Amino acid sequence: MSPKGTCPNQHEEERNVRISIGVAVFVSALIVAGAVAAQGVLVDAVADKVIKKYEAASCDQLKALKAEAPSEKEKIGLDLLKADPKARVALVDKIAAPVLNKMFECNMIP
Repeated sequence: MSPKGTCPNQHEEERNVRISIGVAVFVSALIVAGAVAAQGVLVDAVADKVIKKYEAASCDQLKALKAEAPSEKEKIGLDLLKADPKARVALVDKIAAPVLNKMFECNMIP
């Protein structure tokens, strides 16, 4: 027996438990970081698509698109942006200037 009344195997088991907890915390942190990075990639892809859509469209096309109801995919995207303020801010920060400039050029801003 060791001086404190515990056996060496108990110390080894405690050490293994601590290591297991540390590994679990590390893996969890990696998963969260991966999800955040994936979300950033998704927001960037959506923003790029929106910007290209506005840059390529004529003013008449944009006015017609504005009058249309959003598609199911667009509704899902809008719901996700409503639920995630950080993603919404990231998207708006990226698309605001090009989209508003095009809307201004097309006299779509009162």
